[in-house]
Amino acid sequence: MSWEHILLVLFVGLVTGFINTLSGSGSLISLPVLMFIGLPPHVANGTNRVGIFFQNLVSTGNYHRQNVLEPTMGVKVAIPAILGAITGAFVVTGLSERAVEVAVAIVLLLMLIPLWFKPKQWLEGKDMSGRKANLLLRWVIFFGIGVYGGFIQAGVGIFLLSALVLNAGYDLVKANALKVFINLIFTPFALGVFLWQGYIDWSVGLVLAAGNAAGAWIASQWSVAWGPAFVRYVLVVVILGSGVKLLFF
Repeated sequence: MSWEHILLVLFVGLVTGFINTLSGSGSLISLPVLMFIGLPPHVANGTNRVGIFFQNLVSTGNYHRQNVLEPTMGVKVAIPAILGAITGAFVVTGLSERAVEVAVAIVLLLMLIPLWFKPKQWLEGKDMSGRKANLLLRWVIFFGIGVYGGFIQAGVGIFLLSALVLNAGYDLVKANALKVFINLIFTPFALGVFLWQGYIDWSVGLVLAAGNAAGAWIASQWSVAWGPAFVRYVLVVVILGSGVKLLFF
């Protein structure tokens, strides 16, 4: 890589790590840049996971130190997500990329409805202690999220946040901590599939990882210090931007 490309990838990693830790869809920025510097689409998709792994490693550690992470719950929902991620990584080459982009954009924009009109649940969470969890539904939801994460990754954080808030009852800060922990657990499985198929450029991936890790550290500090309201507004902006980008660009 040239110095210009190194600096570009490092900066993009910083921005992507920040966005992914607070909300999701940062890969909508990093993937086009990786292809711009010359990586084929499948190699860009695989290499992007290197940055995501280190980003989640840093942010998970930061959330754990700030006592907002519940790892037991994370492990429970990570199991179906792992199975989904492996499945998604294997089928990624067999589906129409454009069809997936349009479907994801529509789902993301629909998420704005509860996010905007029911802010209390997103900001304060919901007491689910007296409610028996529908374990089958939870497995189906997180398996589906894992499939998508294994397929393309971009936007998976938003789906995880929605499931953790609306299905499990967490506020946005605690949901964010669980989101990065779940991502940390299932990302190596998808990464392993891309590695096995030879779709990773390690020189680019490690530079991206340095930027992602720095962005994740900053974002995980801010999300706890500034609270769920700050994360909610970031999430609204990211969903709008991601949905419009996927539909029209």
